Order: sequence, then structure tokens, then C-alpha cells
Amino acid sequence: MSDDTCIRLLGISGSPRKKSTDYVINEALRYAQEKYGAEIEYFSASGKNMKFCIHCDYCVRKKEGCIHKDDLVDLYDKMLWADAWIIGTPVYQGTLSAQTKTIMDRCRAVVARDPKAFMNKVGAAAAVGGDRIGGQEPAIQNILNFYIISEMIPVAGGSFGSNLGGTFWSKDKGAEGVAEDSEGIRSLHRTVNKLMKTATAMKTLK
Repeated sequence: MSDDTCIRLLGISGSPRKKSTDYVINEALRYAQEKYGAEIEYFSASGKNMKFCIHCDYCVRKKEGCIHKDDLVDLYDKMLWADAWIIGTPVYQGTLSAQTKTIMDRCRAVVARDPKAFMNKVGAAAAVGGDRIGGQEPAIQNILNFYIISEMIPVAGGSFGSNLGGTFWSKDKGAEGVAEDSEGIRSLHRTVNKLMKTATAMKTLK
């Protein structure tokens, strides 16, 4: 792939642990790099200092980013650098994790400065549940809704096996559990295929 069409892909794990979600997002990045020559970056919520959005409107008034100067400041730069993102979340109480929600909420500081900052970037999602049917799809839908609100282009892997994105059942066995989930891996690879092809098409149009 030429430098002009090389896709810059950002993987974000919204888990406080480096277990199953960490494995899934790194597998997505590995696959995209190996198959499509993607340039990759990774961000994990694990061990990070991330404060909640407090709706203080500092970002709207000042247009200088967020009032919180924490570990999300570096993530903002990665988000702007990337052509495409894949966000992964563990399933907590039938939906996404607090860490994933905080990352999305705090993006308000970026679009307050430039409302078109994320426009036409391409986004995909993955979710890991300890149960086979534990809230993976509602969690993914929250991430896809975030992309729509941010004027990004949400994608999934398509019908028959990857309807909304990468969907995993870890059986509460961490990275080992998702590595053994062949259907989950298939859904992830299908999603990454669509993500990379769409991002390439968008970059070509630009």
C-alpha cells in the first residue's frame, strides 16, 4: 500500500484491565497491519488517570481543550492522527464500561474546539462479555451512536456473523477465553476488513 493510501488505525481498549478487551483490540490492530499494511497506534484505559466530564463548559468557552489535564490529552492527539478507530469495551451491567463512556464523553473537548475534527473518520467497535449474551450488542450500539454524533462513519462486518461489530464471549477466562472464541475472532476480522476498506475509500476520495 502506498504512503498516500496507508491507513492510520487507532485501537482503543476501554477496559480497566489488560485481559480480554486488550487482546481483542490488539488482535484487530495486528490483523489490519498484517493484511492491509495499516500504521497503528494503541491506547488502553488500564492504569490511566481519566477524570469524568463534569460539564463545566470550559472546552466550549475557551476552545482550548479540556479543563482536565490527564492521560486523555495524549489520546486526543492519536484520535486526530488516525483515519480510522476501533473501540473495544468489556460489558458491564449489560452495556459499555465506565472507562469507555468517559473516553467518549471527554471527546467533547475536541469537537468544542473544532466541530469537524472527527468528520469522515471511520469507526468500528467490539465488545466482550463474560456471558454468551450479556449486552455485547447494546454496548457496541453505544459506540456506533458516538461515531454518528461525532460525524464519523460507523461500520460493522455485515450480515451473517458480524452484524454490528466484533462480538466476543470470554467465558470469564480473560485473553485465553477470547482467543478460543473462533466466532468472535471471525466477527472481528470481518469488521476490520470493512473498516479498512471503507477508510481506504474515504482517503481516496479526499
